[in-house]
Amino acid sequence: MSAIFVTGPVRSGKSAFAARLAERSGARVTFVATAAPDAADPEWIARLERHARDRPAGWTTLETAGLAPEALLAALAGAGAAEFWIFDALGTWLATRLFARADAIEGDYAGAEAALDREAEALADALTAFAGTVAVVGEQVGWDVVPERASARLFRDVLGRMERRIAARAQRAVLLVAGLPLELKS
Repeated sequence: MSAIFVTGPVRSGKSAFAARLAERSGARVTFVATAAPDAADPEWIARLERHARDRPAGWTTLETAGLAPEALLAALAGAGAAEFWIFDALGTWLATRLFARADAIEGDYAGAEAALDREAEALADALTAFAGTVAVVGEQVGWDVVPERASARLFRDVLGRMERRIAARAQRAVLLVAGLPLELKS
């Protein structure tokens, strides 16, 4: 079992770095795509389509947007020791989970936070107990001002706690800045 946490700001090269690790592994690769399509956003749809086209043809893709959290955890638990998975990315996974609770956030912030933390903790545990090798891509947030909106603060706080949990348990952690990897833990 080997978890590699790959983090950094937007457009830093996180996904490309994880893909290079997968290609070099020689293992069977599964790409876990966590972004949910939004029919009202043509640029987002085009971006997701481009990402799908750029993946090697031999890779398997697991789309999580319509997948129940339990099904994702079961898929992770069912992977073999000789497999390499890329989980791309924690932030888009969390955004999908947060949007599912959008109405509850304003009315019951603490309850929504507790529910998201439980789901994030279960995912972090599954990723760091993965039988094979998994490159977990996570966006760095919180290096700027505290967000004005409750939902943005909730996203940032839950993501930060989840990423700390994964980084602490991962065998390797890499920060990408301007395409350059900085080994945080190896």
